[in-house]
Amino acid sequence: MQHDEFIGKVQALTRLPDRGTSERATRAVLSTLAERLPAGLAGHVAAQLPPTLAAPMRQTVSGERFDLTAFAGRIAGRAETDEDAAVREAAAVLEVLDAALTPELTEKLVAALPRDIGGLLPAGRAAEDTD
Repeated sequence: MQHDEFIGKVQALTRLPDRGTSERATRAVLSTLAERLPAGLAGHVAAQLPPTLAAPMRQTVSGERFDLTAFAGRIAGRAETDEDAAVREAAAVLEVLDAALTPELTEKLVAALPRDIGGLLPAGRAAEDTD
């Protein structure tokens, strides 16, 4: 998936007012996601993204442990929005990310995240439904 397509899909899902805001939300989510993932997994995710979107995944310290509340707070700070909007934006970005990654990598991503964050991914919601 190319950069413009990724951002366009995020903008369509979030109904954010412009591409710049959608870009900022996307980078905020990817940076925060990278902080939560083990370094190797963050690198594998970055490898399947356009280079311009892979950069936020590679520029952070990985492997921190935090829950959805902290996840949303970090995104809100980076995207300059509130935490409720940050969760909605995260769900949209993760939905587009799910479509951009191979199914095997998406499964690893869901397995590496706590249930509350992983549930934002379509594959994570499907896993919850089967539990």
